[in-house]
Amino acid sequence: MFGYIRPDTPYLYIKDQTLYRAMYCGVCKGISASCGQMARMGLTYDVTFFSVLLHNIAGQDVKIEKSHCLTHCIRSRLMAEPDELSRQLGALNTMLVYYKLTDDIEDGDKGRGKRLWFVRGHARAAEKYPRLEQIVRENLARQSEAEKAKTDSPDRAADATATMMAELSDELLGEKATPATRNLFYAIGKWIYLIDALDDYDKDKKKGAYNPLLLAYPAESKRDMLRKNGEEVEYLFHALFFDIRENLSKIKFRFNRDLSDNILLRGLPAETERVMRAGTCKGKCAPAARAETDADGTKSK
Repeated sequence: MFGYIRPDTPYLYIKDQTLYRAMYCGVCKGISASCGQMARMGLTYDVTFFSVLLHNIAGQDVKIEKSHCLTHCIRSRLMAEPDELSRQLGALNTMLVYYKLTDDIEDGDKGRGKRLWFVRGHARAAEKYPRLEQIVRENLARQSEAEKAKTDSPDRAADATATMMAELSDELLGEKATPATRNLFYAIGKWIYLIDALDDYDKDKKKGAYNPLLLAYPAESKRDMLRKNGEEVEYLFHALFFDIRENLSKIKFRFNRDLSDNILLRGLPAETERVMRAGTCKGKCAPAARAETDADGTKSK
Protein backbone atom coordinates (compact mmCIF):
# COMPACT_ATOMS: atom_id res chain seq x y z
CA MET A 1 0.00 0.00 0.00
CA PHE A 2 3.03 2.25 0.29
CA GLY A 3 5.53 3.53 -2.22
CA TYR A 4 3.34 4.20 -5.26
CA ILE A 5 3.09 7.99 -5.10
CA ARG A 6 6.16 9.14 -7.00
CA PRO A 7 7.19 12.14 -9.08
CA ASP A 8 7.75 11.88 -12.81
CA THR A 9 11.47 12.47 -12.37
CA PRO A 10 12.45 13.42 -15.96
CA TYR A 11 9.99 16.31 -15.75
CA LEU A 12 10.85 17.34 -12.18
CA TYR A 13 12.51 20.74 -11.79
CA ILE A 14 15.66 20.84 -9.68
CA LYS A 15 14.00 23.33 -7.31
CA ASP A 16 11.12 20.90 -6.75
CA GLN A 17 13.43 17.96 -6.20
CA THR A 18 15.23 20.02 -3.56
CA LEU A 19 11.93 20.91 -1.90
CA TYR A 20 10.78 17.28 -2.01
CA ARG A 21 13.92 16.08 -0.25
CA ALA A 22 13.69 18.85 2.34
CA MET A 23 10.05 17.99 3.07
CA TYR A 24 11.01 14.31 3.36
CA CYS A 25 13.43 15.30 6.13
CA GLY A 26 10.72 17.48 7.68
CA VAL A 27 8.31 14.55 7.97
CA CYS A 28 11.13 12.41 9.38
CA LYS A 29 11.71 15.02 12.07
CA GLY A 30 7.97 15.19 12.63
CA ILE A 31 7.92 11.43 13.26
CA SER A 32 10.72 11.80 15.79
CA ALA A 33 8.88 14.60 17.59
CA SER A 34 5.56 12.74 17.72
CA CYS A 35 6.55 9.09 17.97
CA GLY A 36 10.22 8.77 18.89
CA GLN A 37 13.36 7.77 17.03
CA MET A 38 12.53 4.13 16.20
CA ALA A 39 9.35 5.08 14.33
CA ARG A 40 11.46 6.96 11.79
CA MET A 41 12.25 3.56 10.25
CA GLY A 42 8.82 3.64 8.60
CA LEU A 43 9.13 6.98 6.81
CA THR A 44 7.43 6.91 3.39
CA TYR A 45 7.48 9.17 0.35
CA ASP A 46 3.69 8.90 0.21
CA VAL A 47 3.28 10.88 3.43
CA THR A 48 6.02 13.26 2.26
CA PHE A 49 3.85 14.11 -0.72
CA PHE A 50 0.85 14.63 1.55
CA SER A 51 3.01 17.07 3.52
CA VAL A 52 3.87 19.00 0.34
CA LEU A 53 0.25 19.11 -0.81
CA LEU A 54 -1.34 19.93 2.57
CA HIS A 55 1.17 22.65 3.48
CA ASN A 56 0.50 24.32 0.13
CA ILE A 57 -3.29 24.13 0.37
CA ALA A 58 -3.27 25.29 4.00
CA GLY A 59 -0.89 28.15 3.19
CA GLN A 60 1.57 27.04 5.87
CA ASP A 61 5.06 27.99 4.78
CA VAL A 62 7.98 25.92 6.02
CA LYS A 63 11.40 27.00 7.18
CA ILE A 64 14.16 25.21 5.27
CA GLU A 65 17.79 25.37 6.34
CA LYS A 66 20.92 23.22 6.30
CA SER A 67 21.06 20.82 9.20
CA HIS A 68 22.32 17.43 10.41
CA CYS A 69 20.50 14.33 11.63
CA LEU A 70 21.31 10.73 12.54
CA THR A 71 21.33 9.69 8.87
CA HIS A 72 23.15 12.76 7.60
CA CYS A 73 25.56 13.26 10.49
CA ILE A 74 28.65 14.16 8.44
CA ARG A 75 27.41 16.42 5.67
CA SER A 76 24.55 18.82 6.28
CA ARG A 77 21.62 19.01 3.89
CA LEU A 78 18.56 21.18 3.41
CA MET A 79 15.78 20.13 5.78
CA ALA A 80 12.33 21.51 6.53
CA GLU A 81 11.89 22.35 10.19
CA PRO A 82 8.94 20.38 11.61
CA ASP A 83 5.77 22.31 12.42
CA GLU A 84 2.50 21.06 13.89
CA LEU A 85 1.28 19.76 10.53
CA SER A 86 4.55 17.85 10.07
CA ARG A 87 4.17 16.35 13.54
CA GLN A 88 0.61 15.27 12.75
CA LEU A 89 1.74 13.71 9.49
CA GLY A 90 4.59 12.00 11.32
CA ALA A 91 2.05 10.46 13.69
CA LEU A 92 -0.14 9.46 10.72
CA ASN A 93 2.83 7.82 9.00
CA THR A 94 3.48 5.71 12.10
CA MET A 95 -0.19 4.73 12.41
CA LEU A 96 -0.37 3.59 8.80
CA VAL A 97 2.85 1.58 9.03
CA TYR A 98 1.74 -0.05 12.30
CA TYR A 99 -1.63 -1.12 10.88
CA LYS A 100 -0.03 -2.24 7.60
CA LEU A 101 2.28 -4.58 9.52
CA THR A 102 -0.63 -5.76 11.66
CA ASP A 103 -2.56 -6.61 8.50
CA ASP A 104 0.45 -8.50 7.13
CA ILE A 105 0.63 -10.56 10.33
CA GLU A 106 -3.08 -11.38 10.15
CA ASP A 107 -2.59 -12.49 6.53
CA GLY A 108 0.08 -14.92 7.66
CA ASP A 109 3.04 -12.91 6.38
CA LYS A 110 6.13 -11.98 8.32
CA GLY A 111 5.99 -8.73 10.24
CA ARG A 112 5.93 -9.36 13.98
CA GLY A 113 9.55 -8.38 14.40
CA LYS A 114 9.15 -5.26 12.27
CA ARG A 115 6.01 -4.18 14.10
CA LEU A 116 7.92 -4.09 17.40
CA TRP A 117 9.75 -1.04 16.07
CA PHE A 118 6.46 0.86 15.92
CA VAL A 119 4.46 -0.32 18.96
CA ARG A 120 5.62 2.45 21.27
CA GLY A 121 5.52 5.09 18.53
CA HIS A 122 1.99 4.09 17.58
CA ALA A 123 0.87 4.34 21.21
CA ARG A 124 2.34 7.84 21.47
CA ALA A 125 0.75 8.90 18.17
CA ALA A 126 -2.68 7.55 19.18
CA GLU A 127 -2.53 9.32 22.54
CA LYS A 128 -1.46 12.65 21.08
CA TYR A 129 -3.74 12.62 18.02
CA PRO A 130 -6.78 10.49 18.93
CA ARG A 131 -8.91 11.81 16.08
CA LEU A 132 -6.36 10.72 13.47
CA GLU A 133 -6.17 7.33 15.15
CA GLN A 134 -9.96 7.01 15.13
CA ILE A 135 -10.19 7.82 11.42
CA VAL A 136 -7.48 5.31 10.50
CA ARG A 137 -8.74 2.53 12.80
CA GLU A 138 -12.41 2.78 11.84
CA ASN A 139 -11.83 2.95 8.10
CA LEU A 140 -9.31 0.12 8.11
CA ALA A 141 -11.90 -1.93 10.02
CA ARG A 142 -14.39 -1.14 7.24
CA GLN A 143 -11.74 -2.15 4.71
CA SER A 144 -11.26 -5.45 6.50
CA GLU A 145 -15.03 -6.10 6.51
CA ALA A 146 -15.25 -5.47 2.76
CA GLU A 147 -12.38 -7.87 2.14
CA LYS A 148 -13.87 -10.57 4.39
CA ALA A 149 -17.14 -10.21 2.47
CA LYS A 150 -15.13 -10.75 -0.74
CA THR A 151 -16.55 -7.69 -2.43
CA ASP A 152 -16.11 -8.16 -6.16
CA SER A 153 -16.55 -4.50 -7.09
CA PRO A 154 -13.23 -2.60 -7.26
CA ASP A 155 -15.04 0.67 -6.54
CA ARG A 156 -16.77 -0.65 -3.40
CA ALA A 157 -13.63 -2.43 -2.24
CA ALA A 158 -11.60 0.79 -2.48
CA ASP A 159 -14.21 2.99 -0.77
CA ALA A 160 -12.94 2.54 2.79
CA THR A 161 -9.37 3.52 1.96
CA ALA A 162 -10.61 6.43 -0.18
CA THR A 163 -12.91 7.62 2.61
CA MET A 164 -10.06 7.39 5.10
CA MET A 165 -7.93 9.70 2.97
CA ALA A 166 -10.83 12.15 2.52
CA GLU A 167 -11.54 12.28 6.27
CA LEU A 168 -7.85 12.67 7.09
CA SER A 169 -7.59 15.62 4.71
CA ASP A 170 -10.60 17.28 6.37
CA GLU A 171 -9.03 16.81 9.80
CA LEU A 172 -5.57 18.03 8.80
CA LEU A 173 -6.76 21.03 6.76
CA GLY A 174 -9.37 22.16 9.27
CA GLU A 175 -10.97 25.41 8.09
CA LYS A 176 -9.07 25.21 4.78
CA ALA A 177 -10.86 21.98 3.82
CA THR A 178 -13.33 22.23 0.92
CA PRO A 179 -15.42 19.75 -1.09
CA ALA A 180 -12.70 19.87 -3.76
CA THR A 181 -9.92 18.93 -1.31
CA ARG A 182 -12.04 16.12 0.11
CA ASN A 183 -12.85 14.77 -3.36
CA LEU A 184 -9.19 15.05 -4.40
CA PHE A 185 -7.97 12.99 -1.45
CA TYR A 186 -10.82 10.51 -1.96
CA ALA A 187 -9.63 9.92 -5.54
CA ILE A 188 -6.01 9.62 -4.40
CA GLY A 189 -7.01 7.07 -1.75
CA LYS A 190 -8.95 5.02 -4.29
CA TRP A 191 -6.00 5.10 -6.68
CA ILE A 192 -3.63 3.88 -3.93
CA TYR A 193 -5.89 0.92 -3.16
CA LEU A 194 -6.47 -0.08 -6.78
CA ILE A 195 -2.86 0.29 -7.92
CA ASP A 196 -1.80 -1.90 -5.00
CA ALA A 197 -4.43 -4.50 -5.98
CA LEU A 198 -3.23 -4.46 -9.58
CA ASP A 199 0.41 -4.77 -8.55
CA ASP A 200 -0.39 -7.72 -6.26
CA TYR A 201 -2.65 -9.56 -8.75
CA ASP A 202 -0.30 -12.49 -9.39
CA LYS A 203 0.93 -12.70 -5.80
CA ASP A 204 -2.60 -12.71 -4.37
CA LYS A 205 -3.72 -15.36 -6.87
CA LYS A 206 -0.84 -17.60 -5.87
CA LYS A 207 -1.58 -17.14 -2.15
CA GLY A 208 -5.35 -17.34 -2.54
CA ALA A 209 -5.63 -13.91 -0.92
CA TYR A 210 -8.45 -11.44 -1.46
CA ASN A 211 -8.08 -9.06 -4.36
CA PRO A 212 -11.09 -7.28 -5.92
CA LEU A 213 -9.49 -7.32 -9.38
CA LEU A 214 -9.09 -11.09 -9.16
CA LEU A 215 -12.81 -11.43 -8.46
CA ALA A 216 -13.90 -8.84 -11.02
CA TYR A 217 -11.53 -10.01 -13.77
CA PRO A 218 -10.50 -13.63 -13.09
CA ALA A 219 -7.57 -14.92 -15.15
CA GLU A 220 -4.51 -17.12 -14.85
CA SER A 221 -2.19 -14.13 -14.55
CA LYS A 222 -2.14 -10.35 -14.65
CA ARG A 223 -0.85 -10.55 -18.19
CA ASP A 224 -3.85 -12.64 -19.27
CA MET A 225 -6.25 -10.45 -17.32
CA LEU A 226 -4.99 -7.27 -18.99
CA ARG A 227 -5.07 -8.95 -22.38
CA LYS A 228 -8.78 -9.69 -21.90
CA ASN A 229 -9.91 -6.75 -19.72
CA GLY A 230 -7.20 -4.14 -20.19
CA GLU A 231 -9.58 -1.47 -21.47
CA GLU A 232 -11.90 -1.82 -18.47
CA VAL A 233 -9.00 -1.64 -16.03
CA GLU A 234 -7.60 1.40 -17.82
CA TYR A 235 -11.03 3.03 -17.59
CA LEU A 236 -11.00 2.63 -13.77
CA PHE A 237 -7.76 4.57 -13.56
CA HIS A 238 -8.57 7.16 -16.24
CA ALA A 239 -11.79 8.00 -14.38
CA LEU A 240 -9.71 8.66 -11.26
CA PHE A 241 -7.24 10.81 -13.20
CA PHE A 242 -10.19 12.85 -14.49
CA ASP A 243 -11.48 13.35 -10.93
CA ILE A 244 -8.02 14.38 -9.76
CA ARG A 245 -7.63 16.95 -12.56
CA GLU A 246 -11.12 18.37 -12.04
CA ASN A 247 -10.79 18.79 -8.28
CA LEU A 248 -7.20 20.01 -8.49
CA SER A 249 -8.35 22.85 -10.76
CA LYS A 250 -10.81 23.99 -8.06
CA ILE A 251 -8.25 24.19 -5.26
CA LYS A 252 -6.44 27.42 -4.41
CA PHE A 253 -2.72 26.89 -3.86
CA ARG A 254 -0.88 29.44 -1.73
CA PHE A 255 2.59 28.65 -3.11
CA ASN A 256 4.17 27.22 -6.26
CA ARG A 257 2.27 24.11 -7.37
CA ASP A 258 4.80 22.62 -9.82
CA LEU A 259 5.76 19.74 -7.50
CA SER A 260 2.16 18.81 -6.69
CA ASP A 261 1.17 18.95 -10.36
CA ASN A 262 4.15 16.83 -11.37
CA ILE A 263 3.22 14.04 -8.96
CA LEU A 264 -0.56 14.10 -9.42
CA LEU A 265 -0.80 14.80 -13.14
CA ARG A 266 2.30 12.99 -14.38
CA GLY A 267 3.64 10.75 -11.62
CA LEU A 268 0.43 8.81 -10.91
CA PRO A 269 -0.27 8.01 -14.59
CA ALA A 270 3.39 7.03 -15.09
CA GLU A 271 3.29 4.71 -12.07
CA THR A 272 0.01 3.21 -13.28
CA GLU A 273 1.57 2.45 -16.65
CA ARG A 274 4.60 0.91 -14.95
CA VAL A 275 2.44 -1.42 -12.85
CA MET A 276 0.24 -2.37 -15.80
CA ARG A 277 3.22 -3.18 -17.98
CA ALA A 278 5.24 -5.03 -15.31
CA GLY A 279 5.16 -8.73 -16.06
CA THR A 280 2.82 -8.32 -19.03
CA CYS A 281 5.42 -9.09 -21.68
CA LYS A 282 8.56 -11.17 -21.91
CA GLY A 283 11.87 -9.59 -22.73
CA LYS A 284 11.91 -5.95 -23.70
CA CYS A 285 8.62 -4.23 -24.42
CA ALA A 286 8.36 -1.49 -26.97
CA PRO A 287 7.72 1.86 -25.29
CA ALA A 288 4.02 2.62 -25.15
CA ALA A 289 2.78 6.03 -26.18
CA ARG A 290 1.50 7.90 -23.14
CA ALA A 291 -0.65 11.01 -23.18
CA GLU A 292 1.06 13.64 -21.06
CA THR A 293 -1.27 15.71 -18.90
CA ASP A 294 -0.42 19.34 -18.34
CA ALA A 295 -1.28 21.33 -15.24
CA ASP A 296 -4.33 22.86 -16.88
CA GLY A 297 -5.79 19.43 -17.64
CA THR A 298 -5.00 19.42 -21.38
CA LYS A 299 -3.15 16.55 -22.99
CA SER A 300 -0.29 16.53 -25.39
CA LYS A 301 1.40 13.64 -27.17
